[in-house]
Amino acid sequence: MQEILQEALKRSRADYTEIRVEEKESTQVVYRGKELENASATLDRGGIVRCLVRKNGWGIATFNNLDDLFSMVDQAYECARVGQAESPIQLAEIPISQETIQVTLKRDFRGIPMDEKKSLAERYNEIVLGFDPRIIDTQTVYSDSFVRLILATSEGTYIEEERPLVTIVSAAIARQNGDVQTAIETLSGPHGFEYALDRENVMKTSAQRAIDLLNAQPVAGGQYPVVIDPMLAGVFVHEAFGHLSESDFVYENPKAQEMMVLGRRFGQDILNVFDDGSVPNQRGTHLFDDEGTPTRHNDLIKDGILVGRLHSRETAARMGEQPTGNARAVNYRHPPIVRMTNTAIGPGNTSFEEMIADIQLGVYACDAYGGQTALENFSFSSGYAYMIRDGKLAEMVKDVILAGNLFATLASIDRIGNDFRWINTAGGCGKGNQYPLPVSFGAPHIRIQNVVIGGQ
Repeated sequence: MQEILQEALKRSRADYTEIRVEEKESTQVVYRGKELENASATLDRGGIVRCLVRKNGWGIATFNNLDDLFSMVDQAYECARVGQAESPIQLAEIPISQETIQVTLKRDFRGIPMDEKKSLAERYNEIVLGFDPRIIDTQTVYSDSFVRLILATSEGTYIEEERPLVTIVSAAIARQNGDVQTAIETLSGPHGFEYALDRENVMKTSAQRAIDLLNAQPVAGGQYPVVIDPMLAGVFVHEAFGHLSESDFVYENPKAQEMMVLGRRFGQDILNVFDDGSVPNQRGTHLFDDEGTPTRHNDLIKDGILVGRLHSRETAARMGEQPTGNARAVNYRHPPIVRMTNTAIGPGNTSFEEMIADIQLGVYACDAYGGQTALENFSFSSGYAYMIRDGKLAEMVKDVILAGNLFATLASIDRIGNDFRWINTAGGCGKGNQYPLPVSFGAPHIRIQNVVIGGQ
């Protein structure tokens, strides 16, 4: 393979050329209610050629047969040549890498028969269905994928990498007196089949929460001190702040340039936010991004100050900064664009008990059940929540929607927990029609003052 790709690269007339070849094996079992909705095995092979003509722009061509490779190199070059760049496109320098990255799985899911995967999903599904008569529907999913990726560039980089992923999903739908509530629990990570075993607690948790929500009252709308759990904190920092840190968005958007000025204070000294694609065993982890740049720890907010942003080679050159290892593509059908990897709020030194102790009336919001952002404004729905009364957790409440301005919210974080953890959920990040890209996010509990809560 290496000789074929190198021969194709030599053929290119572009200023820079890269070829990414991908093979993905995947299986999926889905139960909906009592019925087996899907049991499938898929093999997807293909590749993409990306050519740069500096004075014109980028051109791409995708293929599913290596026999087409040489013609695709020519086609990508012709696509690049007809473009019109406002100024010559430069790429920041990166080390030339020659690496083979293989994984060792404790129980390789590729060797597990489909009927064993089906039996596992069926048993998990029966746990949820039989949990309580008020559970009226379910969606239980087992899925796995194994990706072999090869990247070769005209600069001499050649990387082979294996990327496994196992996922389980449990969605429980409960109904009582016309009220319908849903609870979802997921786990996903770059592991073997063993990661999906002995997860009965995940199924019971989703079922119990759906039942509990039937008896929860809607929260009274107002302004509260709010403590958010690591799951919601991680989603918040990813969606509300992380995307603003992606530098292709910054240099293309004058409003974002005004907001995301390095050196601007975004929060108190306790606030630290980072993105790190090199953290072991996370969904967003790879030794190299899809341009061959080594991944690394990137501080975004340090001691409350904006100190960095995320880059591809092109955006780093445009903005006079260093590549960060954040050029990622969801698969071979797409070129890499600036994306997060594993994004997190760093730990603090406050215990959860200390965080709620002086709150007379507040909200403890947990999990994330959808949301939206518009530049610095956001709104998120928590999956469930509890009232805080006189420093103690009280009754469960629902329909909790957190809304506000990102910068005012970050400045209002006055406590950060000492209980940091990484969150590995199913699904993925979406941007530029590329979805779902595997990412992780992490956080401890955090406390935010004066949050507007939508409710009754």
